Amino acid sequence: MAGGRWGPLLLRALLAAGVVVAAAAAEEEEAAPQHAVPSAEQSMVLPMTAANWTLVMEGEWMLKFYAPWCPSCQQTDSEWETFAKNGELLHISVGKVDVIQEPGLSGRFFVTTLPTFFHAKDGIFRRYRGSGIYEELQNYILEKKWQSVEPLTGWKYPASLTMSGMAGLFSISGKIWHLHNYFTVTLGMPAWCSYVIFVIATLIFGLLMGLVLVLISDCFYLPFPRHESEHSEQSRKSEEAHRAEQLLDAEDEKDDSNEEENKDSLVDDEEEKEDFGDEDEPEEDEEEDNLAAGADEETTDTQDQGPLREPLEDRGPTEPEEHAPGQPRPSDTEDTLRQRKSQHADKGP
Repeated sequence: MAGGRWGPLLLRALLAAGVVVAAAAAEEEEAAPQHAVPSAEQSMVLPMTAANWTLVMEGEWMLKFYAPWCPSCQQTDSEWETFAKNGELLHISVGKVDVIQEPGLSGRFFVTTLPTFFHAKDGIFRRYRGSGIYEELQNYILEKKWQSVEPLTGWKYPASLTMSGMAGLFSISGKIWHLHNYFTVTLGMPAWCSYVIFVIATLIFGLLMGLVLVLISDCFYLPFPRHESEHSEQSRKSEEAHRAEQLLDAEDEKDDSNEEENKDSLVDDEEEKEDFGDEDEPEEDEEEDNLAAGADEETTDTQDQGPLREPLEDRGPTEPEEHAPGQPRPSDTEDTLRQRKSQHADKGP
């Protein structure tokens, strides 16, 4: 139990001693002449580049993204150096990334604000959103507060394919920015001349890329042989002719069916007419027989009355005989017979 209590206290004492040593070293640096340049061994912060950034995939790291012109970054420089010098006691490595010199890394970690801090533990990255004060950084590591922070996963993971593409885009933009500074600062060209150069270069690059894509498509696209294309065209024409023949046959069948229907309807009409004619013939025959019988009776009456006409002629002219209303006249009967025959002749065929 005693050893468990004295362990954290001893660690904190060692850290405090380290802080005192670091503060003394900082005072000595400030007391040194201004023209003295600190050596690389005095700084425990490891500069990270696109070539060595994979070192953070192993072990525990803290990274700081900064820019030389950023005032907030400059305020945390001394605290970051102190934190790095005590990194051995905390069993952690400390690094920094200049976003001006390494735009690709800023794109890989999708840095949008400065300064930005990241914690890495065995390839698992988390963003540290606290201040850059040494005490807070120390407590973040000792108390393992990073365990409560959600790690970067999916497309946000720095080693993912998406963020690798983002790193390439940021690298290209950084090179364009350096080239623009070379034109305007080193060569003394006006800014609009630099913009015109970039526009022309963009158009030329686009044309070249289009030509390359056309060539690649021609290499992968295999045209059909000529005889195969002719065969396919002939087969297409034969199919079209077959379809046209099928349509014509269907139209002919339709016309034939319509003609048959018309013939059947005409035959049915003729049969109906014949049926009506057969029904009318017995009635007409009966009427003719009746008329013929009436005519015979009239002739017999006239023959019986023949001897009586002579005395009547001697008497002189007499009035015409009146015809009985109930008996038909001979002329009328003949006319009606003729009309009947003509009607029957019209209806017969």
